[in-house]
Amino acid sequence: MIGSLLYLTATRPDIPFAVCLYARYQASPRASHRQAVKHIFRYLKYTPELGLWYSSGSSLSLRWFSDADHAGCRIDHKSTSSTCQFLGTSLVSWSSRKQASVSLSTTEAEYIAAAPSSSKNPVLHSRTKHIDMRFHFLRDHYEKGDIDLVHVVTQNQLADIFTKPQEFSAFTRLR
Repeated sequence: MIGSLLYLTATRPDIPFAVCLYARYQASPRASHRQAVKHIFRYLKYTPELGLWYSSGSSLSLRWFSDADHAGCRIDHKSTSSTCQFLGTSLVSWSSRKQASVSLSTTEAEYIAAAPSSSKNPVLHSRTKHIDMRFHFLRDHYEKGDIDLVHVVTQNQLADIFTKPQEFSAFTRLR
């Protein structure tokens, strides 16, 4: 069941958070996990019109949103990072994954989400250096004019749907 849902996440950006959350319990699922997965299938059955749509008249401006919860996993207190990229008004790429290490602050969790390519830097050996490298990576690209960093309030944060469970009204607005 999870494999089928993972396949569908390629065209249904409204389900990856829930699917990936329950995929973590595949090795030893409980009855509650099975019920939740069945709920996802029922949701898909009644929302076939949702999915990715690309219009020909859309602009070619690239917008990138990132978000992170802080210590969202109750088991190991790791945060979840999410990103989504839009070409004009069309969603073209998204990701949601648990961070590899525990973040000591919301700021650190947000840096990890905002600068994914800096995590491949082999120099990251201490907590301070880790944050420092991410900050300088973002600052360097900002100063070059490659990116604009804009604060987005939670109500308008499009990457939020990939980070944590949403209340029904927020979920329907973001999907």
